[in-house]
Amino acid sequence: MSRQVVAITEWKASYENPIAVKAGETIRLSGRTDTWEGHTWLWAIAGDGRAGWIPDDLAESRDGETVVKADYSAVELSCAEGEVLTGIRETHGWTWCASDTGEAGWVPSHILRAE
Repeated sequence: MSRQVVAITEWKASYENPIAVKAGETIRLSGRTDTWEGHTWLWAIAGDGRAGWIPDDLAESRDGETVVKADYSAVELSCAEGEVLTGIRETHGWTWCASDTGEAGWVPSHILRAE
């Protein structure tokens, strides 16, 4: 996808120490779900104890356990209104972006417009 986008409003990261998991890692699901921008999110607890929202299509049941299908980090990228970012990939209403300072993280897709 890699394209230039502009933040149309400021965004502040919501979590200080967000969940991060690797493909094949076992997680626990709390049963909590949320719908955001029409997409379903699951509240998950990683093996290291960090908890957070993950996309519903990331978890799969395998041999009686819930495992993660791909690497995922819920880190968000704080950005200023008017900041130009590189949008790398999108899922569940969020875009993984990189700033020109080398920082990367998720930004809500609805606050971005194509450059």
